[in-house]
Amino acid sequence: MQVEDHFSGHAVQYGRSRPDYPDALFQRLAAMSPDTSRVWDCATGNGQAAHSLAKYFDAVFATDVSFEQIRQAQRVGRVHRHVAAAEASAIADRVIDLVVVAQALHWFDIHEFVEEVRRVLKNEGVLAAWCYSGMHICPDVDERIASFYRHTVGPYWPAERRHIESGYRTLDLPLVEEALPSFYIDKQWDLKQVADYVRSWSATRRYMREHGNDPVDVLTERLREVWGRDTDKRRVSWPLVVRAGRLA
Repeated sequence: MQVEDHFSGHAVQYGRSRPDYPDALFQRLAAMSPDTSRVWDCATGNGQAAHSLAKYFDAVFATDVSFEQIRQAQRVGRVHRHVAAAEASAIADRVIDLVVVAQALHWFDIHEFVEEVRRVLKNEGVLAAWCYSGMHICPDVDERIASFYRHTVGPYWPAERRHIESGYRTLDLPLVEEALPSFYIDKQWDLKQVADYVRSWSATRRYMREHGNDPVDVLTERLREVWGRDTDKRRVSWPLVVRAGRLA
């Protein structure tokens, strides 16, 4: 199976600009798991989830199709990294307590991935996948970013983006799902950090390749009108949509 690599070309910036996830999410997933021996962080990217999982599991197997993402990821004890597709992990049969997919499930061949999860999970093992989309700062800032999202780079989003916008409900996951509390990513960011995050979007990178210029520069000027000083910190929040449970 040919797997498209969307992120190797900007792995360093991706790693620097992406927000991490709340620790309460990993606590809950560890509590759901039959054991805390081994977890597979599939499509680990720059390793945000893997680093947090290492607090709760004896061994974290972190895989990604992107060689550059794996190469650039910070080295953390208990985390074992290798390049592999989601549908062919090279992990042994029936050794994994929990499989997590953070902001990446929409890229997979779902049928093949589910079969791989069935192969590697122990009895009563758990699969959890989550995503986030719109960021919330304040109405004036949100309106400008939403316009950029829809109109400036909107045509450059890959078709798979629709799955994130639906909260992964358009993906057929054969899960007996467990009800979870609400989780949020919350950061205190200045204007540059917000701009760098928007610049890491796959649609923004596609726009830049096609047009040869950076559309975030114009967005940044628009945000300055309502932001204040560039160095002023504002609360940035993303609601997480989490689907978690045992395979049916």
